[in-house]
Amino acid sequence: MFESILRQIRAHSRIILHRHKNPDGDALGSQVGLWHILHDSFPEKEIFMVGDMTPRYAFIPDRPMDTLTDEQFAGALSMILDTSARSLISDERYTLAAHTARIDHHIFVEQIAEEEVTDNSQESCCGLVTAFAMECGLTVSPVAAKALYTGMITDSGRFRYDSTSADTFRHAAFLMERGFETADIYRNLYADTLASIQLRARFTLKIQTTPHRVAYIYTTREEAAAYDADSFTLSRGMVNVMSEIRGIDNWVNFTETEEGVLCEIRSNRHNINPIAVKYGGGGHKKASGATLRDREEAMRLLDDLNALSEVPQ
Repeated sequence: MFESILRQIRAHSRIILHRHKNPDGDALGSQVGLWHILHDSFPEKEIFMVGDMTPRYAFIPDRPMDTLTDEQFAGALSMILDTSARSLISDERYTLAAHTARIDHHIFVEQIAEEEVTDNSQESCCGLVTAFAMECGLTVSPVAAKALYTGMITDSGRFRYDSTSADTFRHAAFLMERGFETADIYRNLYADTLASIQLRARFTLKIQTTPHRVAYIYTTREEAAAYDADSFTLSRGMVNVMSEIRGIDNWVNFTETEEGVLCEIRSNRHNINPIAVKYGGGGHKKASGATLRDREEAMRLLDDLNALSEVPQ
């Protein structure tokens, strides 16, 4: 499955790893894990990582992101991870590279690279990167394994989401056999500051529901400015305070920012991805997102979720 990507890796002396903006655990885990796999398997090559950072998952990289010149992209292979659309790629200079490749597990939106392996049956991009390493016989150090396992945990909801499969556990077992402390991962992921716990409590009090059994939170720019938290924390980090409400199958978190209204949509029953795609976003069947123009468009999306909630499953 990965033959064409491996050929391109072998053919290029400089490889630059990208992933999506505002990275989550899977984006960073796949990027860091693949950096170590390529660094250890092809020590003669230059391997770089680029992109923005998210404080929530800053513990995953064991080295900073690289700052590259435009000239360093010339002749390079840019590999794009965990990204379904061009507009989401962190560092758009991937277009300057000599060749591009993508490994991704989101529902297909568009072709963005010359060589692509996309499989939305996988719970995470980290799972796909693990499959790549296993299939191609590449070196996976404990550091690489730990980063990849972290991404698998976050995107599978600690192996609870219905994207979790037998392949998930086969890949997880392979990574655990490399040798690392899982306790370190869980301590970083789930031990929280008092301020963060209090923030979740404040967001819990903001939950509203519609007559159609959709839960939602709307945070204005003024409200967001009053919180001591970044937009990633307020949007993706808070969406699942609504996930355990009995009788609620669909929920959405709206956060106003300078770039627009960040929208994180989740479901435990319906395929909400077409709604995200309708508004220029994407993701998975039960976890997707988009960036909307304004509150009016956000309320139209909420109406679409109301309609979806009435569809028998």
